[in-house]
Amino acid sequence: MRQRPINGVEPDRTEDDITRELLGPRGVPGGPDPARMVPQVEKNTPKHIRWRNPELPR
Repeated sequence: MRQRPINGVEPDRTEDDITRELLGPRGVPGGPDPARMVPQVEKNTPKHIRWRNPELPR
């Protein structure tokens, strides 16, 4: 019997992560990712959060 994950356990990759790998950041395979964090959002984001992807802006 296949074991089921415990409720509340986050998967390694989300649907968005998988889609980004297949289609690229803006639906263009191999295209650049123009999205970046704006200063106000960066200022309001707690510094103690551990990011899933270390390449994301902090």
